[in-house]
Amino acid sequence: MVKKQEKVNQVRIIVDTNIVFSGILNTSSKIGKILINSNVHFQFYSCDYLKTEILRHRERLLKITKLPASELAELESIVCENITFINEALIPQKYLKSSETLLKNIDINDTVFVALAKHLDAKLWTGDLQLYNGLKAKRFKNIITTSELSVLLDELEN
Repeated sequence: MVKKQEKVNQVRIIVDTNIVFSGILNTSSKIGKILINSNVHFQFYSCDYLKTEILRHRERLLKITKLPASELAELESIVCENITFINEALIPQKYLKSSETLLKNIDINDTVFVALAKHLDAKLWTGDLQLYNGLKAKRFKNIITTSELSVLLDELEN
């Protein structure tokens, strides 16, 4: 795999499952536009687990979008084009363990995303308010909502 050249001033963003699903379901939304058009300012990353989640929920996505499988696959490709996927086995165990502990009373299923954010010193972009509020309450700072990311994008573009 050829590594995309990272620009010095790009902000690293970890993208979780609900963000990508939102982008796939509506590429014209704020989330879709950020994922597709903001790679000048942001370097997007996610875990390989996200690909598994997309495949696992493909039937549901087909039902919601009412698109032929080929068109849905094309949308998935467009939305994920600017995301660098990282195999979870490459995340150091110390980050996985500390993230699992941090998420114990929130949502253990997000462990790999939080661990990747710690490993890459990046912001975790999520639309999951329970996750966001739970992590903020535990003083985890590397998390960002769509509205916060949109404000950051506006600042970077000006």
